[in-house]
Amino acid sequence: MIDQIFKRADAVERQLAAPFAQSRSDYLAHCAAAGAKSTTLGNVARTLLAVVRYVELDRPGKVPLFELEDAAARWAAQDPGRRGGDAKWACQRFLRYASGWLRFAGRLEAPATVVPSYAALVVEFTDHMRSEMGWSEATVRSYRDRVAAFLGRCCRDKRTVAETSVSDIDRILSEKGAAGGHSRITLRNDAAALKAFFRYAERRGWCAPGLSASITTPRIYRDAGLPAGPSPDEVRRLLATTAGGSPADLRDRAVLLLLSAYGLRAGEVCALRLEDIDWEAETLRVRRSKTGGGSLFPLTRSLGEALLRYLREARPRRRRREIFLTLKAPVRPLHSTGISCIVRRRMRGIGVDRKRCAAHSLRHAFAQRLLDEGFSLRQIGDCLGHRSLAATTVYAKVGLVGLRQVADFDLEGLA
Repeated sequence: MIDQIFKRADAVERQLAAPFAQSRSDYLAHCAAAGAKSTTLGNVARTLLAVVRYVELDRPGKVPLFELEDAAARWAAQDPGRRGGDAKWACQRFLRYASGWLRFAGRLEAPATVVPSYAALVVEFTDHMRSEMGWSEATVRSYRDRVAAFLGRCCRDKRTVAETSVSDIDRILSEKGAAGGHSRITLRNDAAALKAFFRYAERRGWCAPGLSASITTPRIYRDAGLPAGPSPDEVRRLLATTAGGSPADLRDRAVLLLLSAYGLRAGEVCALRLEDIDWEAETLRVRRSKTGGGSLFPLTRSLGEALLRYLREARPRRRRREIFLTLKAPVRPLHSTGISCIVRRRMRGIGVDRKRCAAHSLRHAFAQRLLDEGFSLRQIGDCLGHRSLAATTVYAKVGLVGLRQVADFDLEGLA
């Protein structure tokens, strides 16, 4: 496993020459099987080298937790600049990776398991997803919220997670689908979040083993829920609502153009920073929230003018680098929920109040327009930033010439 993580021969040799190489390699394979990304695996492997140097593992028996804490403090104190300048964060990382490995190897002497309150448990699970699994922030937030909602309902009668059974999970998911009117896709996402959570809970001894494997995922039928968005006429009317000169109109116009004419996700709009706009080259760099890569888009005249006017006349004077900020105090970067609220409010203003009229509906409308214009699925996938099996780099390989044609096909008419 080690030779799959590191490409340089000296790095592989250093890993294999250190003590307990086989045990560390087995643990890394376990982390990879659980879905950890390659960058996370590299961080774990490098930290475990420090663990074998700072923790006395040659003696028989299990290692008490306080020895790991002492070793973490000594390790973090050595060259703090190399540790990122944050000794507390370095200690936490050392403890997390060391305890994970030693627990996997059966060498960790932990105190009697005490299941914390579900709120504290969600916090720990969130940290596990972010630092150990290396999942995207969008996935971390989604899973955190879904698990918190489930536990808040399941444990509100002072029940612990250890008392949760498969029948409880099935009952809550069934009630959410039948009485709550949620779609199969929502239930599938809930089930995926719960499977990940209970898989981690089993490792920590918080619940009965095998619970995660017993969670059934609702079947999603092909083409049962094709994405739908507003019609081109509704998009034009939506943009027309921003024709005024108020700060909200100027900001919302730029936001709506990014959603409807570029097909960006709400999170990608929120992540845009001032340095992402290259005014001389007339390009816009977008960070892909799901794939972790980026795309370079042509900056069309209508969007450029909308952004320029917003930045000059409406954007609050703050040192924040995010482009889109709230207009009222406390001024802070817009969140994806705020982007969807803008779309819903403007949609209701033109008399469109259907169930799915959030920010993502404009992305669906964008894809449908490209399809109607005769663009290939490959071109549409590039524009939407979809992950491809043939992709070899973190940056989407998007041709500016083709994208300028895509972005300009009817953009001035929409604007």
